[in-house]
Amino acid sequence: MKHKWCMVLLWVFALAPLAALAILYGSLPDQVPLHWGLDGAVDRYGSKAELLLLGVIAPAMALLFMFLPKLDPRKNNYEKFQGYYDSFAIAVVAFLGLLMGLTFIESFRPGTLSVGRFVTALMGLLFLFLGNMLGKIKPNFFFGVRTPWTISDPDVWNKTHRLAGMLWFWSGLLFLVAALLLPEAAMFLLLMACILITTLVMIVMSYIWFRKKHP
Repeated sequence: MKHKWCMVLLWVFALAPLAALAILYGSLPDQVPLHWGLDGAVDRYGSKAELLLLGVIAPAMALLFMFLPKLDPRKNNYEKFQGYYDSFAIAVVAFLGLLMGLTFIESFRPGTLSVGRFVTALMGLLFLFLGNMLGKIKPNFFFGVRTPWTISDPDVWNKTHRLAGMLWFWSGLLFLVAALLLPEAAMFLLLMACILITTLVMIVMSYIWFRKKHP
């Protein structure tokens, strides 16, 4: 990572869920909520031991973010957007930690939060963040919109990522509004629709731009 404080922050967020689980484990109920339906109601409970599996996801992701650039054939390009990559890694790991925190809250005080609205709002913030940074990402094999056409042509990569940034920024705003106004089932459908539509648009446009440049 570019700065030592980024590494420290990444691992604080990565290990916080496990640390919290170690502290709270004895007081957690034997059965904890692990999945919620479209209506925001819990539809699966499980043993609190299962939280150990959830707790290792954030550290695993932190390790993945650390090593992926070293494996990328275009690893030198990461230096051109290292700050954005580090920020993305921290944001994703923090997002996972907040989801774990949600499980703790719902275990001790069921119904305290509207789970659907909470997750939709978090997704909105994540998409706003990604929308602001995608246009700065340089060609690589692991991070960004990787289609055969973006990987093959830097100009197509840049155009596609500028488009992706705009689409995800506005999707993020839409998610935040939805978290305030829509029923929980509708929020989930909106999330899925936005992700699918924006992904399809990015794939199609990367192909069109590539064919225009390479008829």
